[in-house]
Amino acid sequence: MRPGVTEVRRALVSLSDKSGLLPFAEALASLGVEIVSTGSTAEVIRSSGVEVVSVADVTGFPETLDGRVKTLHPAIHAGILADRRNPAHVAELRRLGFEPFDLVVVNLYPFRETVSSGAAFDTVIEQIDIGGPTLVRAAAKNLESVAVVVSPERYDDVVSELRHERGLTRSTRLALAAAAFDHVAAYDVAIADWFRMEAGGEDGLPDSVFVALEKAGELRYGENPHQRAAMYRPAGGGGPLGGAEVLQGKEMSFNNWLDAEAALTVARSLDTPAAVVVKHNNPCGAAVADALEEAYRAAVACDPTSAFGGVVATN
Repeated sequence: MRPGVTEVRRALVSLSDKSGLLPFAEALASLGVEIVSTGSTAEVIRSSGVEVVSVADVTGFPETLDGRVKTLHPAIHAGILADRRNPAHVAELRRLGFEPFDLVVVNLYPFRETVSSGAAFDTVIEQIDIGGPTLVRAAAKNLESVAVVVSPERYDDVVSELRHERGLTRSTRLALAAAAFDHVAAYDVAIADWFRMEAGGEDGLPDSVFVALEKAGELRYGENPHQRAAMYRPAGGGGPLGGAEVLQGKEMSFNNWLDAEAALTVARSLDTPAAVVVKHNNPCGAAVADALEEAYRAAVACDPTSAFGGVVATN
């Protein structure tokens, strides 16, 4: 094994989003990795015939308080946080009878989705994950000894590297740790925003504002052709224009999206059938009429030359 590669012999798997779980667990088992898991995640893994150790068997305690307490135990967190480069840590694990974890695979309760569904207050509260973020942060902090995976999109890459390297490289563990802290940070922002709304603070100016964005895709270029650009959306959100899709033609540029946002904002502010033309974030024409077709023709007629290559929005 090359220097800087951490061998993976034992994994803790506890997932809310179980996409891709079965093939991932089967791949880990085929590589000789012992899997420790919780509740429904363990049941799903067992359903495919893969051997799995229950967290309760590791801690010696059953899941308590309706599942609120499962992994919050020294047998779990000492196994994650022990720095294997430190002989004293290794010796203490042996003295306590705790086994180390090399891989932590965790994603968090569906808090944003529960809020979006219009669920009751108490239901939303139960979707505030406690143990999950603690596991993720612990594993990411101890990246020199442990790898952490929070997204099913990384499963194939992780398995491929495990097969090729018999472990995970430090560069991979660093990238996974960064993604892990992104995951937890965005989650906490969503929770804070919800509490602020529940407290009636939506009409005021908050003392602090945190924004969590995720990349929705690359753009052809930025404001100018020589610039790189990407489009971002609120974590778990639909994205610009509520998640609009390109149905025909080439991909939108930065200026296209900017113009579309401006044109749509103006069109939506008008009560009667309206059309708005925007080019390079400047209005070329706007019109209202009894029908959208009439409004469109009138809006283009305002400045047909500038409207060429522009964006049209209607309400």
